[in-house]
Amino acid sequence: MLNGAQAAPFSKTTERSKQKAAAEAERASLQQKLSTLKKDIGKTESAKDDAADTLAASEQAISDANRSLRDLAQEQGDTNTKLQQLSVEHDKLAATVATQKQQLAKLLREQYVAGNEDRIKLLLSGDNPNRINRDLQMMSYVSQAQARLLDSLRANLKAVEVNQAEAQNAKDELQEIAAEEMEQKARLEQEKTRRAALLASLSKKLAAQRKEAGNVERDEQRLTGLVDKLGKLIQEQAIAAAAEKKRQEQLAAARAEAKAKADAEARALAKAKAAEAERQRLARANAAKSGTIKPVPSKPDAIDADEPKVAQQPPPKAAEPARPAPRDEEPSKPAARAADIALAPSVPSGAPFVSLKGQLRAPVSGKIAAKFGTKRGEGPTWKGVFIRTGEGAEIRAVAGGKVIFSDWLRGFGNMIIVDHGGQYWSIYGYCESLLKRVGDPVKPGDSIASAGNSGGNEESGLYFELRHQGTAFDPAGWVKF
Repeated sequence: MLNGAQAAPFSKTTERSKQKAAAEAERASLQQKLSTLKKDIGKTESAKDDAADTLAASEQAISDANRSLRDLAQEQGDTNTKLQQLSVEHDKLAATVATQKQQLAKLLREQYVAGNEDRIKLLLSGDNPNRINRDLQMMSYVSQAQARLLDSLRANLKAVEVNQAEAQNAKDELQEIAAEEMEQKARLEQEKTRRAALLASLSKKLAAQRKEAGNVERDEQRLTGLVDKLGKLIQEQAIAAAAEKKRQEQLAAARAEAKAKADAEARALAKAKAAEAERQRLARANAAKSGTIKPVPSKPDAIDADEPKVAQQPPPKAAEPARPAPRDEEPSKPAARAADIALAPSVPSGAPFVSLKGQLRAPVSGKIAAKFGTKRGEGPTWKGVFIRTGEGAEIRAVAGGKVIFSDWLRGFGNMIIVDHGGQYWSIYGYCESLLKRVGDPVKPGDSIASAGNSGGNEESGLYFELRHQGTAFDPAGWVKF
């Protein structure tokens, strides 16, 4: 089935295609905001050419292709599992339908052998009434059983059709995945070849720029600027989310108060009407005893004197149903959109990060080649650690949180940042591939990237930082390297 897949785009629209398009649309707004943030950082720098920038497009494409291939492999496994489940379900339904068809055929055959007497013939036969009644009752039971069997058979036949449609959709999705895999593999090989050629032509320039102390300092300033801007963005979004939550709570309270007031008015009105009806009834009873019927004035008696004159008021308005907030009231600030609060972690994953000090596992297996605080040649000191490891080695999140940055940055190549809550962040740079997107939640130990030497780095490995409130600190006391 998969051998027939072509590299050309798969033409048939599947449920997978619709869901994928919807997910991309949801990420578009946030990605646009982060792209703007990166441009703002670039504006503050000089226009000096950097050789590593030439590699940016190629390294990003390699990262995207590897992430796509990983996602497609996961989708392929899930779809194959679903297809197997549908096959088992189809076999069960087919067996049930076959059994029901046999039962229905048997009922029809027995009815034919019995002479297929109808109710009119029995009634006009002149036979014993008790026998006629008994036969009619039996015919009724048989008819009901046939009807139930037919209904069940129709339902199962419909279920078979649905099952076949879902199975066909799963097969179409597998073909679609296979076509995408072929396309991504071809793209990956093309970009790797392109990057190798660029590295060969830029090797001397890259080596020279790595030795310049000013370049290293600018790289660190660039990362610090990104961290500061991300922190402000998350803070703004958290404030907007809190304001929106408060506004929604105020609207809910106002609706509840209006409903309670309307209910109280309705109860008072009902009570007043009941009292008036009772007064009218007593007046009519008294008039009947005296033999004279007089019109009864509509005045409250002494008992009702202290009641509020609700009966004379116009009927109260019905309780207002829950309405969308933007149409009921004009908020003081625009409502926050889902994409605007995607960066801020809503609920910390697992234990608070500060309680994990000394318990975090190393993000990648390898050898520490540079430690926090040591000199970087003629430049400043290291703000993190560099772990030397093979290209493609799996990089795992040191703790749970949410991805707030997943992109290429000059000086650090393909880089991913995870917010762990409490203003604690972990940063992973020089990656070959970024396997998580902005907004993705991660659990401790989740695979988030693969090691490499992107950004013009000389060796393959991982640059790892921990930051609190934007300031880098030594990970040695936190991570068990």
